[in-house]
Amino acid sequence: MTNAHSSSTTAQAMDTPPAVNVFLKLLPITLAVFIGFLTIGLQLPVLPLHLHETLGMGTLVVGLVIGSQFVAALLSRSWAGNFADMRGPKRAVITGLLLAASSGLAYLASLAFIDMPSTSLWILLLGRILLALGESLITTGALGWSLGLVGPQNAGKVMVWIGIAIFGAYALGAPIGVLANSQWGFAGIAIATVLIPLLALTAISGVRAVAPSATRRTPFYKVLGAVWMPGLGLALSSVGFGLITAFIALLFVAKDWGNASLAFTTFGLSFIGARIFFGHLPDKIGGAKVALASVAIEAVGQLLIWGADVAPFAYLGTALTGFGYSLAFPGFGVEAVRRAPPRTRSLAMGAYVAFLDIALGITSPAAGALAGKWGIASVYLAGAIAVGLALVVALRLLVTEPVQEKSPTGAA
Repeated sequence: MTNAHSSSTTAQAMDTPPAVNVFLKLLPITLAVFIGFLTIGLQLPVLPLHLHETLGMGTLVVGLVIGSQFVAALLSRSWAGNFADMRGPKRAVITGLLLAASSGLAYLASLAFIDMPSTSLWILLLGRILLALGESLITTGALGWSLGLVGPQNAGKVMVWIGIAIFGAYALGAPIGVLANSQWGFAGIAIATVLIPLLALTAISGVRAVAPSATRRTPFYKVLGAVWMPGLGLALSSVGFGLITAFIALLFVAKDWGNASLAFTTFGLSFIGARIFFGHLPDKIGGAKVALASVAIEAVGQLLIWGADVAPFAYLGTALTGFGYSLAFPGFGVEAVRRAPPRTRSLAMGAYVAFLDIALGITSPAAGALAGKWGIASVYLAGAIAVGLALVVALRLLVTEPVQEKSPTGAA
């Protein structure tokens, strides 16, 4: 078994040229992910208000619709991972961008039934599902593609740069979405959702594809079992992010604090800043150590939002949440890569990200019910508790890390 592990490690090393410039290798993929995820960023501050104010839906329905994307993404991770491993991650990314563009067509169709809110809601829900399928393929394919280009020894850097692309798109997309909505309404958001993913195709057209890493379908449970512990840490730490995407706009309306787009921007900028200045740490000092410090910072941010009486404290809370969550994702992710089976890069990443989907799929409707009973602010106290539990997972990974290093069999 040790020889097999050594052979696998050698093969992986041979796949990656020496002294590879990780940033330049990942730049086109990172740019494509950034452009593709602008479609989601545009919707963050707009979709909850469209559902609540235009269609007259309550907070529970808002939570269910927002959460439906993450549930659909969860259910598609196995399919997306095997698609990328068997057909190539570049093809997965291209297919995902096309699906994301098609979701905008569903959004446009939903606007034809504004006078029939229930019908409009169901068509809008179809758009969310198409967007989820696209996001699943883009994320899983981009991570697997990047690992194939620069090697698993750079897993932390891969997650850092792909994450910068995703949350940079959230930070920039939110104010653009507010502006577009004020000028052209939700129809402007729908048209942008159709067109923007198509622009991303030009960024990756000339990037070398990597060969499929599998010739047959791998059962999802094989990699899910290997990455469940770091995945649990990701799930718990993702609650804070999910609460900001689904409810921060409604909190600002309830508190009469004005436009919530700056809250998304502070989250995104602190997220990006943390990854730029500290993104090398998971690969350098270990994922569990970085995750431990990160989730502590994130929990403090959630508490600040919960107790905020004025908008500046809420902005500080979103900034700390973004900073902490920024490094929690690659921190737990490095641990997931170390434990994953070889030659299933995309599927392993899909399994790891599936825990994010679980968290966000549960968080939005549960928090919607909580907000209906105790008020919008109460969801952030619950978020602080959930994120605090991720500390326990990080500590557990610290304790088990020496065992994983000594036992390649266990790591696989």
